[in-house]
Formats: sequence, structure tokens, C-alpha cells
Amino acid sequence: MRVHQLTFAALAVAAGLTLTACQNGEDGTAQGGPSPSSTSSSSSTAPAAPAPATSSDGKGKTAGTNTGSGSGSGESGKAGKCRTDDLEITAIDSTVGGDTDGTVAVQLKNRGGGDCTLSEYAGVDLKTSAGTLSAKRTGEHPGPAVLKKGTAVSFGVTYPLNTSGGSGVRVTGLTVTPPDETKSVTLAWPGAATLPVTDGSGSAVEVGPIGSAGQGG
Repeated sequence: MRVHQLTFAALAVAAGLTLTACQNGEDGTAQGGPSPSSTSSSSSTAPAAPAPATSSDGKGKTAGTNTGSGSGSGESGKAGKCRTDDLEITAIDSTVGGDTDGTVAVQLKNRGGGDCTLSEYAGVDLKTSAGTLSAKRTGEHPGPAVLKKGTAVSFGVTYPLNTSGGSGVRVTGLTVTPPDETKSVTLAWPGAATLPVTDGSGSAVEVGPIGSAGQGG
């Protein structure tokens, strides 16, 4: 009877050990394997940054970069020179009574598509019965001026009045060449019909700079 009791006790111990081993296998944790916390850390990898977009020429572009061109540069925004074909040129007599010299005001009106620039002096030649007489500059230097679209500016041409009583030199026309231009415009002479005969010492006709005879719209 004692032998049977010992055998039964041994079997009970063996069964308990077997049950313990089965429970250890069921909880999913093997001896020496990683713990649940270490497995979670290794799987939490930060996502990689997206690669830059690539253009057709193979060069990378940064996302959000504005590739549109800006407004025109200061250089391209500058007004160009006034051209003869863009100017309406007229001349009127502006002599004031009592003056010893006569004055003709020449007006340049910008009829072009945009603003343009005029530098100091226009070229002025008087056509006379004795030939062409070129006006000399008065010597002032006001610098270039911007003539806005649709506006006008004037300069003066002064000349001696013929008070000698003689026939003098007959004036037949006025030729104007805008600053920095080669194309001229010939106008009717609006001033006195004649100039006094000179001794040949030089032109007594003078031209003032752009703006010297006032400015109109």
C-alpha cells in the first residue's frame, strides 16, 4: 500500500511540472526572447523625409518655391529717348513787345505710346535767303527731362530784330532736330520776316535748352 501511495505522489508532481511548462508556452514569451516593450520601440521608426521633386532637366526643386518671374527690372523700366516720329513739333512767335530780340517758342509734344526722355538741346537751323543759319546754344545745362505721354515741353529760339531799315536777310523756314536724333522736321518760320545783315562774326541766333520757354499740356 505504501508503494502505491509513493507512486501516486510522484505522478502528481510530474503532472504539475508538465502543466507549468504548458502555461509558460501559452503566454507567447519564450525564454531569452525580446520583451513586448523592446519590440514596440524598434518598430516606432520615424518616417523618412519626402524626396525633393525633380524637374524634366533632372534638377531638384524645393517644394513651395515660386518659379514665376517678378516685375520688370529698373533697367527695363527706364523711359527711352524721344524719337522724331513720336513727337508733334510746332512753333509760334512769342516775342514780347519792347524786346530788342525776337523769340520763337518751339513745342515738342509726346504722341508716342509711353514716356520718353529729352536731353538738353535740340538742333535748330534757320533757312534764309543767304543760306542755312545754325543757332548756337545758350550754354545752360539743366540735364535730361522725362516727357510723359501726351504732355509737351517748349524751348526758345532768340534772334535779333531787323531795325536797320534795310531789307535784311529773309527767313524762309525753321528746321528742328530733337535731341539725340538725326531725323529733322522743317516748319514755317513764325517770327519776323527778316534778320539784320551781320558782319559774319558768328550766328546771332540762339537756342535755349529743353524747357526754357515753359511747358504745356
